[in-house]
Amino acid sequence: MKSKVLMIAGPTAVGKTALSIRLAKQFGGEVISGDSMQIYRHLDIGTAKVTPEEMAGVPHYLINNCDVTQRYTVYDFKTQANQLITAMTDRKVLPIIAGGTGFYLNALSANLNLGDHLDSDVALKNRQKWTDYYEEVGPEAAWQRLKQLDPNSAAKISVHNPRRIIRALEVINETDQLFSEQTQNEPNLDCLIIGLNTNRALLYDRINQRVDQFLKQGLEAEARWLYDRRDSSPQASRGIGYKELFMYFDNEITLPEAIELIKRNSRHFAKRQLTYFRNQLTVNWFDPFADDLWYDKVSDLVTQWLN
Repeated sequence: MKSKVLMIAGPTAVGKTALSIRLAKQFGGEVISGDSMQIYRHLDIGTAKVTPEEMAGVPHYLINNCDVTQRYTVYDFKTQANQLITAMTDRKVLPIIAGGTGFYLNALSANLNLGDHLDSDVALKNRQKWTDYYEEVGPEAAWQRLKQLDPNSAAKISVHNPRRIIRALEVINETDQLFSEQTQNEPNLDCLIIGLNTNRALLYDRINQRVDQFLKQGLEAEARWLYDRRDSSPQASRGIGYKELFMYFDNEITLPEAIELIKRNSRHFAKRQLTYFRNQLTVNWFDPFADDLWYDKVSDLVTQWLN
């Protein structure tokens, strides 16, 4: 029997952390971070890392596991998350994956073929490339592109299945092998994915407010700490909230310009997250800001799935 895994997805600043903890307390769960930046020690403010107080006694994993000098890949995440899921299932604890790194969630839920050579940044950029392509040209043109490259795959994939079309194009581009000739793993987990989202204006306002809050909490000092280690921390240094302040430290832009750039890049990131989730994952969406009964609906859905 497949292990049941509850996943909480959604754009930045929408409330994933709070929901994961609330569900963990209700359903006897523990939380595994699905965020590619929260794995790093010392990067607390800019990654919106859950605090001990916010955890409310709920154990959390894959947070603060790496120094900023270390590289962390989607292969590492999938391997470690599967080990944690097995251990939790044996203890009759519900594993809850909470985070906004869509490729992490997809790799785990779909049991994607990965190698230890596959860097998460490279893989994510390749996936984003084909997601953007699909969004730009539309389903028919994307499917026709697949048909040209791999007719056998196109014959088995519906023009109305964006996830499979994008995945096939991505694999062909990444491996120089036909998607139809590759062995595809079967999913090894029973995943329920809960997604949080709200209207764009409110989401962007929440993102802007959160950036302001980060700065009050000391984001500039945290970024300065990372800046002093940037040459040995290339992966960690690419995080939003840090790279923009690096430009300020280098006297390329002013502090107000850096702050505005953080907000803009965060908004653009949220948009990319939503595009990815919609095209790559089967998500049950809820709006926690427009529906007073949203949590009751989430709770009912999780209860039905568990039973």
